[in-house]
Amino acid sequence: MAKLTLNSVGKSFDGTPALADITAEIADGEFVALLGPSGCGKSTLLRLLAGFEHPSTGQIHIGPQEVANADTGHMQPPEARNIGFVFQSYALWPHMNVRRNIGYPLEVRGVPRAERSRRIDAALEATALGPYADRMPSDLSGGQRQRVALARCLVTDPTAVLLDEPLANLDVALRASMQAVFSDFHHRTGATMVYVTHDQAEAMAMADRIAVMEAGRIVQFDTPERLYARPQNRFVAGFIGEGSVVPVSDPKPTEDGAEVTLLDRRIRVKSDCAAPTLSCLRPENITLGEAGALRARVERCTYLGGQYRLGLRTTDGAELMARSPARHAPGEQLGLTLSTPWAFAET
Repeated sequence: MAKLTLNSVGKSFDGTPALADITAEIADGEFVALLGPSGCGKSTLLRLLAGFEHPSTGQIHIGPQEVANADTGHMQPPEARNIGFVFQSYALWPHMNVRRNIGYPLEVRGVPRAERSRRIDAALEATALGPYADRMPSDLSGGQRQRVALARCLVTDPTAVLLDEPLANLDVALRASMQAVFSDFHHRTGATMVYVTHDQAEAMAMADRIAVMEAGRIVQFDTPERLYARPQNRFVAGFIGEGSVVPVSDPKPTEDGAEVTLLDRRIRVKSDCAAPTLSCLRPENITLGEAGALRARVERCTYLGGQYRLGLRTTDGAELMARSPARHAPGEQLGLTLSTPWAFAET
């Protein structure tokens, strides 16, 4: 395995930029998710790492080896990078059984039959596909086909594994079980993995770190916990988790953050800057109760199973989100108490 390094990487198509100034390092053995809305450039970045596209600017290294350089025109082809790629569409050969699908890349490389059989057996065991080795793809479920694609990737002992929205075609229950398969695969092999998704629940459940992308740029590259608890800009605060971004004013620095005016009330916030301008109010920062100093009207009430999600609107017009063990009817007035939300400076 090896670390992946991108230095000022950009990509344009017919003069239109798809990626701009991507500088990042993915550690050896790390599981990284590229997360963002459709069209933000995450799949383009994955294709650059795989060698399917040439960068318009910047350099890419796999371990110590330079595999792409826009300045010199150097471009190592995909087959020379030893990168495993798992596609959204599985890309299985319908006329080959599971064993042959998994071993075909080794056939192409001329690996001797005995070694090929040993590596296929190991890949079948690692993905729990042994009982299905002689089945055809048409006789498999969606999750089993996805595991065949993963095993085919594993059998080549790749330097890194790239996955392009591999669970997008599966139902909700199957996606959850396949998340466990990918996580187990990562823990067992120690592979460097880069996983593209627009589903934040997938990214938060599996990744060591998440690169949140917007309009062709990485806007924050951090652990799931820090992205949720300490977003660094408005986009990440609104895109990750639930909650609201609300302006703050008149900050006064404190030991661990600041005292600010938030919704016309003085409140302490956590922050890593002396003069925050926005706060991220998560449901856990809001306590409901008639004694609350802040008043809000219930706009929506959605049952989540065991609790309710409340969409609230304050008398100032701010939209907030809270959770409650009891149902509240739209139009009902509630008291709110706010507790030390995270705040950051607009960039």
